[in-house]
Amino acid sequence: MSALKHSATLMTVFLLTAPGECCQVKTDTAPRLEFEVASIKPSKPGSDGGGIKPLPGGQTYVATNVPVKLMIKLMFHLNDRQISGGPGWLDTDLYDVEAKADGPHSIDELHVMFQNLLVDRFKLAYHKETRTLPAYELVVDKSGAKLTENQSPEHFDIPVRPTGFGKLEATHCSMSYFSWILSQRLDRPVIDQTRLTQFYDFKLEWTPELPPGLAARPDVAANLPPTNGPDIFTAVREQLGLKLDSHKGPVEVMIIDQVERPSEN
Repeated sequence: MSALKHSATLMTVFLLTAPGECCQVKTDTAPRLEFEVASIKPSKPGSDGGGIKPLPGGQTYVATNVPVKLMIKLMFHLNDRQISGGPGWLDTDLYDVEAKADGPHSIDELHVMFQNLLVDRFKLAYHKETRTLPAYELVVDKSGAKLTENQSPEHFDIPVRPTGFGKLEATHCSMSYFSWILSQRLDRPVIDQTRLTQFYDFKLEWTPELPPGLAARPDVAANLPPTNGPDIFTAVREQLGLKLDSHKGPVEVMIIDQVERPSEN
């Protein structure tokens, strides 16, 4: 797909994408994927917590107390290094969103709908460039993948959920989506090169590396589980039969050309 400035059709990365390989392509027969109704409001000042997720049933997506930058990262399956430009309020202004489709849709389709919502209501316009950046490639280790294939129908839920400190569980997850999840924890783009095209179930457990200042705080250290487990690179290889190879190469970057605070509901 060529670089776009959007007012109609969008590409989706990520993400959740496959996350990585999901996209809406403009054709003569495919209608533009859009939510039937959507409410966007500034979050109440002083609100605690927040999050963004689809609701069970595959029809509704909600965000609470969430910045627009996070919405963009999730819906396009990007990390911070893959987004350039845009005003400062993308990180600081918080919004509540409730968007409902006309019926059940897959996670990929809901993400395309949310992309189009960002275009229509936030006037998001962007183009893409390929830049040389530090990245990781996710490949199958020589020992072979240790994943359970899931051939069940779409379950209309987030494919990867945290289950504790340094723990996650994946259900009906694509490798492109898992690559995006890893990119959020490693602060580098992770490119799916596994050639595994199905959906999989798996669990991953590792010892996260804390920032030096946080790790030195007694109140934090006292509440952490044992930290003698594998790092995420070792865990991915030993538990999943996959491998993260570090390299510097071409990475697609979103350049934000325009974005506005949302229109009234």
